[in-house]
Amino acid sequence: MRALRCAALAACCTLAPLVAGAQTADQRAIDPAKSQALFSIEHIFVTRVAGRVPIVSGTVTVPPEGGLPTGISAVLDATKIQTDEPDRDESLESPDYFDSKQFPTWTFTSTKITPESASAFALDGELTMHGVTQPEHLEVTVRGDAAHPVYHAVGHIDRRAFGMKGTRLDPVIGTVADVTLDIVLR
Repeated sequence: MRALRCAALAACCTLAPLVAGAQTADQRAIDPAKSQALFSIEHIFVTRVAGRVPIVSGTVTVPPEGGLPTGISAVLDATKIQTDEPDRDESLESPDYFDSKQFPTWTFTSTKITPESASAFALDGELTMHGVTQPEHLEVTVRGDAAHPVYHAVGHIDRRAFGMKGTRLDPVIGTVADVTLDIVLR
């Protein structure tokens, strides 16, 4: 009986590091070539203006058994805003709005992920844009399978909360931008 207990203890000591290693979360990189961040905002002269901001890097921490992520971070390139109107892009990158020369990147880091179903969760985090960090909330759905999840997030960002100056056009530009992100992992 004692030999059996010693063998069981030895097996536990040998397998414990393997089991513990199998339990660690997998931090996967966001694929910038397949991921995108889109925005739209009201503008009285053209109804809505839509644009893109490139996602340049980021990670999603996924539990080993799959399922919803436990952490998300992303970096966006504010120097490459695209609205398909070069004059507007230049204006958005100016000190009047995003001041992209002084603040070339935007960062998002999750602070809380709340499951809503097997394929949806609420994502709270901190967005740093224009040198200001504010809490933001996104609603996220998951498509794909455990090996190849695709995250679709929707949120609303109040541009004034980030300390952007007003311009003479301020009264005709909406305050809240609708944001949509599609995140694909490598």
